[in-house]
Amino acid sequence: MSAVVELRGIRKSFDSVPVLLGVDFEVGYGEVHALAGGNGAGKSTLMKILQGVYTKDAGEILVSGTPVAFSSVDDAKAAGIGMVFQEFSLVPSLTVAQNLYLTAEKRNRVGMISDRDSRDRGRRIFADLEVEVDIDAVVGDLSTAYWQLTEIAKAVAQNAQVLILDEPTASLARNEVDALFGLIGRLKGRGISIIYISHRMDEIYRIADRITILRDGRSLFTRRLDEVTPAEIVEGIIGRPDDGALSYRERESSAGTDVLLEAITLYSGTRVRGVSFQLRAGEILGIAGLMGSGRSELARCLFGIDRIDSGELRMHGRRIDVRNPRDAQRAGIALIPEDRREQGLVLEHSVTDNLLLPVLDTIRRGPFLDTRSGRRLSRTLIERFAIKAGDADQPVRRLSGGNQQKVVIAKWLGTRPEVLIMDEPTAGVDIGTKGEIVAMIRRLADAGGAVIVISSEFPELLAVSDRVLVLRNGAVADELARAAIPDEESLQLAVQGL
Repeated sequence: MSAVVELRGIRKSFDSVPVLLGVDFEVGYGEVHALAGGNGAGKSTLMKILQGVYTKDAGEILVSGTPVAFSSVDDAKAAGIGMVFQEFSLVPSLTVAQNLYLTAEKRNRVGMISDRDSRDRGRRIFADLEVEVDIDAVVGDLSTAYWQLTEIAKAVAQNAQVLILDEPTASLARNEVDALFGLIGRLKGRGISIIYISHRMDEIYRIADRITILRDGRSLFTRRLDEVTPAEIVEGIIGRPDDGALSYRERESSAGTDVLLEAITLYSGTRVRGVSFQLRAGEILGIAGLMGSGRSELARCLFGIDRIDSGELRMHGRRIDVRNPRDAQRAGIALIPEDRREQGLVLEHSVTDNLLLPVLDTIRRGPFLDTRSGRRLSRTLIERFAIKAGDADQPVRRLSGGNQQKVVIAKWLGTRPEVLIMDEPTAGVDIGTKGEIVAMIRRLADAGGAVIVISSEFPELLAVSDRVLVLRNGAVADELARAAIPDEESLQLAVQGL
């Protein structure tokens, strides 16, 4: 297959810590090439070098056989390279059309930006992509799926011939994934090449032609998808055969144990409408629902981020008032939020600072913090959760997505909560880290804690849950024992109300 982009012997280090050790990678014209690997394997770094975000330390980049040197994102764009990051680059307060042509607007005769021109060109772009989007809608009012489509349209509007998609389905519902894959197929048909970064096997086999596995900063192998099995891919990513960590394991029933948390007819805003449930010691309660069903909003009101308008919360049978996260933490409740970068971390602060944020009172000595105790606790959490960080004092933004997620989980488990709420805990992490997180959830429940897991990834939800609540339109539409859910498709039908 003739290559539109070739990366040869790419090397990159940060603060003398090697991240890429001579990586080779290529993508052909009109090819969907999957790029997979464990968190910290170097996938995002490699693609950011191709996108001009980082400069390589050594190696060669060729576009259509011609060597190129990218010193900026603009250089990469000029060469036809576009990237849709996990962290969107759109401006929420602007319209779709304004975002499409931001910094590339046409001006009228008097030098004013022509919004009409942006709208007209934007309509043609979406019509060409066969996607229906309100060009005048403010981006902040749209769902994540439309953000994703707008990012892709923005790259196409800039004449991208190679499009890099980094975990594009992490926050999408199944029907939205289908729409995205339809668009990818149309782009491929037009000769546009797609580099698809993902940890999801079903997606990779559905749309990719070839796959390259990175491990520890090196290229492990490149194979056609019809020449490699899922088991071989998993073993390549995690460095060992699949141990079945993501398979369901029946646990002892918690039916006779004490009720830790009880919600009674909770109302909060327009998305939580009369929700009631009980959560027992040692139980893992899964929550499933479509986007907009009220899943995250329920987590937010349980943790005191959103106000409870009416209803009651009880811990150990006693009513508790949760008016803010501090009240929730005092009551023994912790939340792993849906968006780790926006809601779970202070990206410019160090790994240690992030780990200690919820437990500062425990290391306080009068008006000061005991730095020695803090560092000792930080080291303990880093070792306990196998967080891969070259230096505990480095900014947490330097860590891979999976290790950032481990920091968020570790810092809240450091508070020793009785009830842990986890919103999309395995989103954007590799298969090995997913298994570690699932094992962590099971250990916490086995020790007598209680866990609420909210997830759009049904395989992980079914692997870990003892019972599943199905939310629809902000209310509990169904309650299912895990034994009553034979497979993922059955849960999907329940979520859709079929």
